[in-house]
Amino acid sequence: MSETDMKAPPLDVWRLDAVLEPAEVRGKLWGLPSIAAFLGISETTARRWAKKQEIPIYQPPGTMSYCAFQNELRQWRRTKPLE
Repeated sequence: MSETDMKAPPLDVWRLDAVLEPAEVRGKLWGLPSIAAFLGISETTARRWAKKQEIPIYQPPGTMSYCAFQNELRQWRRTKPLE
């Protein structure tokens, strides 16, 4: 084992996603319709979830739009039961 291998953090489920998923899969989703479709929920539910601080759906300051990162949504969804 090389010195570099020994310094790398252990490969866990979260890190595995980052290593195996191409950049376009980890991409940014813009708008509640695309966020809702990605999560498999209604747009109304996405709007309600966006108001909760613990859910990684963002509304950039000064805009009416919402955005989210696919990898963050996947990570969050793994730890939460379906509503």
